Amino acid sequence: MAAHTNRMEYDLLLVGGSPSNLALAYHFLDLAKESGKEFSIAILEKSKEFGAHIMSGAVSKPHVLEKIWPNYKELNFPIEAVCDKSEFSVLGVHKKWDMPHLYPKSFDKTGYLVLTLSYVTVWMANQVQEKAKEVSNVTVDLFTGFSAHKVVFEDGRAVGVCVSETPTSDDDYVFSKFTCFGDKGFISRDVIEHYQLRDCPQIWSIGIKEVWQCKENYAGKVWHTLGWPLLDGTFGGGFVYGMKDNKLTIGLVISLDSRDPNLNPQYKLQEYKKHPWIQSMIQGGKLLKYGAAVLPEGGYYSLPKRFAVPGAILLGDALGVLDVKNLAGIDRAMECGYVAAEVLHEALLHQDYSEAALAPYQRRLTDCFVVKESYHNRYFRYAFMENPRLLGEYLPSIANSIDKSNPWLGMLKLVCQHPIRAPLDVLRALLLIEGKVNIGPLKYKIDCKNIVPDFVPPKYDEPPYDKSTIYSRPDAVFYASTRYHEGNHHIDEFNADVCVRCIAKYDALGKTTPCVSDCTAEVHRIDIINEEKRHGMSLENCIHCRTCEVVCPEINLRVNATSQGSGPDFMGL
Repeated sequence: MAAHTNRMEYDLLLVGGSPSNLALAYHFLDLAKESGKEFSIAILEKSKEFGAHIMSGAVSKPHVLEKIWPNYKELNFPIEAVCDKSEFSVLGVHKKWDMPHLYPKSFDKTGYLVLTLSYVTVWMANQVQEKAKEVSNVTVDLFTGFSAHKVVFEDGRAVGVCVSETPTSDDDYVFSKFTCFGDKGFISRDVIEHYQLRDCPQIWSIGIKEVWQCKENYAGKVWHTLGWPLLDGTFGGGFVYGMKDNKLTIGLVISLDSRDPNLNPQYKLQEYKKHPWIQSMIQGGKLLKYGAAVLPEGGYYSLPKRFAVPGAILLGDALGVLDVKNLAGIDRAMECGYVAAEVLHEALLHQDYSEAALAPYQRRLTDCFVVKESYHNRYFRYAFMENPRLLGEYLPSIANSIDKSNPWLGMLKLVCQHPIRAPLDVLRALLLIEGKVNIGPLKYKIDCKNIVPDFVPPKYDEPPYDKSTIYSRPDAVFYASTRYHEGNHHIDEFNADVCVRCIAKYDALGKTTPCVSDCTAEVHRIDIINEEKRHGMSLENCIHCRTCEVVCPEINLRVNATSQGSGPDFMGL
């Protein structure tokens, strides 16, 4: 590319106002205060304010938080509740079974913090700004409403990003000695692809969530569930978290490697809410917020070969440190930021801008809980991929027994029907889940390659429910508070003719395309133009989850970062 002579350049450029990057910024300020050296930091956040594009469950262990902010309680860290009751439950269509505490210990969240991650992000950004006032030798610039649209590479090094969709001058670029990517793949994927860092593809799930105002108080109560409405072999589960002020988080995490081409996650969440147990909590209540976001769930084998490259470092979701078995990502993301701050401070202190100066980042993450636990849990997802009977046959059978008799009798019946196969299947899965066997490296198929176009999901009689508690997809979008600037075009369709052929293929099967069905916000549609069915988009509805891109069977879509602060408003999610 052309040389830039009038650069806006920082020592550190943090792409994404994520917990990983904000933890990095705060800890770096602590270190810089001690060293007394002069530094400059810029943080780019694509939403209109910090936290507005952040969504998570969230229940988190505060061990890293305590390390960065030992006095976080005195600093009014936003806690919704402390978990005092943690259950792992299996849902039939009508009833719920709270399992005895024989399940993996990682599912017990007693003592963990129940959080609203958007509020946590706002708090962290405020802490960075307050800390910056104390550290006069560091300049910190926070830019909201600015997205990274392109990574700039020069002489094999990542040197910054372009902050305009149509750059015309040096003012459209931000350069840095080190760029830190803490985004959810919108731009960091280009770093991974440029340096060919990933041998095993990342796989994704979609987290979809509502927050309700209820009549009763459930603060501190945490449920994670299997079963209804995911009884078709799809990996995933539900969560219900009680928060202060009679608020309740209700959500599903659904893996996007499902065979079902018409999964429709938003509809699945409504099905989940129809369960009598959830109905008993939300009847007479009020929906406050709705949102969705993809989660990287490939784990250990989907981690990049290098966590840092010349001029850049990957953190949090950009790195892919979410641990599905532990239901944990926030603490891992913050640990990435904590370690990165120390490595980057040392490099800048010695004016060492080499890739070798960043090598301790990967070594330290590998030696701590972030990668160690990921390695231990490396076969958790594969255990269910290897044997589809676990979720496609055994789980529905147990769910049925919960409704009709007793789960223990249901399990006994399974063993009687399959006296050798069922116990061996379960034993094999447990050995994989607990990391007791080593079958070598994995290489996943990308999610969309698991779709079976003519898949027919099982049908179940719905339980009775209050219709006022159920929302259509167009109605749900209202509660995501989407706002876009005029001329917005943040989703690329690479070839319109490819979409025409995809529509025809699924139309012949009596289905719609995965992008239309699985969109969480009524963006994708099928238009008839000159008697031909073509793909259209209502981009003003988009909540920026990237599901369409992941499930597109033809790999013909890309969701890019929005501009000018456009997108959903997830504050409160």
